[in-house]
Amino acid sequence: MTLKKIVFSPFAAIYGVVTSIRNALYDWNILKSKSFDIHTICVGNLAVGGTGKTPHVEYLVKLLSPQFKLALLSRGYKRKTSGFIRAVKNSTVFDIGDEPLQYITKNPELDVCVDANRVNGVQQILKFPQPPQVIILDDAFQHRALNSELKIVISDYSNLYIYDSLLPAGTLRESNVGINRADIIIISKMPYSATSIDIKHITKDLKPLAHQKIFFSWLKYGELIGFQNHQEIIDTLNDLYRYHILVFTGIGNPQPMVTYLKEYASEVKHVQYPDHYQFTTNDLIRIKAEFDAIKEENKIIVTTEKDAMRLKMPDLESITINMPLYILPIEVDFRDKSQEFNETITDYVRTNKFHHQKYS
Repeated sequence: MTLKKIVFSPFAAIYGVVTSIRNALYDWNILKSKSFDIHTICVGNLAVGGTGKTPHVEYLVKLLSPQFKLALLSRGYKRKTSGFIRAVKNSTVFDIGDEPLQYITKNPELDVCVDANRVNGVQQILKFPQPPQVIILDDAFQHRALNSELKIVISDYSNLYIYDSLLPAGTLRESNVGINRADIIIISKMPYSATSIDIKHITKDLKPLAHQKIFFSWLKYGELIGFQNHQEIIDTLNDLYRYHILVFTGIGNPQPMVTYLKEYASEVKHVQYPDHYQFTTNDLIRIKAEFDAIKEENKIIVTTEKDAMRLKMPDLESITINMPLYILPIEVDFRDKSQEFNETITDYVRTNKFHHQKYS
């Protein structure tokens, strides 16, 4: 047991009692969960941050949007507004948060909405003149006031929920028993070296219930795209070896991205900030100074798509415009299980054949 777990275990025990009582009240139907007559897909996790939830949500949007009218509802973490907001073309990170801004930036036709009260959010969406056929609920697994039909829980391979501890000793928002409410469990950020034997062992350790499906996903990075000019492309596989890179991140778990860049670039220096960090002019001045200190001429600055959303502010433009700044896109890949995963999702939307007995 680590020192952190020893020190914080009493507080984690108290937190566990509180969350367990809350869940029990919902399980016993003392606290009510609201259901809606519309397909709802919840994508969440048991742990705080860093599981790769955002690219999985984007995967679902890409999968379903050609066939169904979608809406996406998020809390809008760290926005400076309150209540229900429907994103528009000129929405900022302060209006709706970084993840919703990323969703609508990459999918302009998608209805992206934010509301900390998910029940109210769904009610408002259903009032639209052309309501959606499917609502994707971003990070709403613990929002039990809303009973989503299909619940997807994502767990990072490097921090599986079965070995994690409750906050603040670990990263779990609730006891790992909460996984019983999930319909689909995704183990994300699988190492490229993982074998079928590894996957069998993990599946055995997770002990899924009869109704639960388990999938494994790998991160897939794209070519570097210019922040100012999206036509500027650097071929990661063939050209990145020429560059020395300063990468800065404000995401939950940047290590897979940094490791990936180190495999291809000549040199990588990483400046790390907390998850959802809102950059200031002083931060960018510091980053620029770190970059200028790199002696080699062939050098660039790299950040994530999510971090780029928080750079789209007028007071930061005067600095970013003078940076050779690139964005590293990210997707998820289910490899040989892609068709099975896709059919699981689309079959649910088409037929809603999830008639097993499960927790609400």
